[in-house]
Amino acid sequence: MSESTMGRPVEILLVEDNAGDVRLAREGLRECKLLNNLHVAEDGVRALAFLRRQGEHAKAPRPDLIMLDLNLPRKDGREVLREIKEDEDLKRIPVVILTTSKAEEDIVKSYSLHANCYVTKPLAIEQFITVVKAIESFWFTIVKLPPR
Repeated sequence: MSESTMGRPVEILLVEDNAGDVRLAREGLRECKLLNNLHVAEDGVRALAFLRRQGEHAKAPRPDLIMLDLNLPRKDGREVLREIKEDEDLKRIPVVILTTSKAEEDIVKSYSLHANCYVTKPLAIEQFITVVKAIESFWFTIVKLPPR
């Protein structure tokens, strides 16, 4: 486990408007070995309010990882990613793009905006859960993250 998360649950922000995908992510993270808190923002505006601790999110924890869908209402994932990576206080939080898009243009654009990785959502339920568990395992047991 990363030193930055020892002794406390890892905080994960899932930015996702599809309730079914949120449910599957919750299920996958529930099966993980690490204690984690999953926070969900249904659109890009809410995600940025959570990250900036604005309004009802004034006491929101700083996420250790952001899982971001590209296709969101109100403010799409590309815009959210750009704003995160341009913000001095947020840019070091790893952002995993977790989306249905396999388009080369989306992949290139995401990495150009400094996404930390790009994962295409599998269609099968079991595979989706496996992917979520693998993301959590990789980012919190293999990778060395910067201090909070």
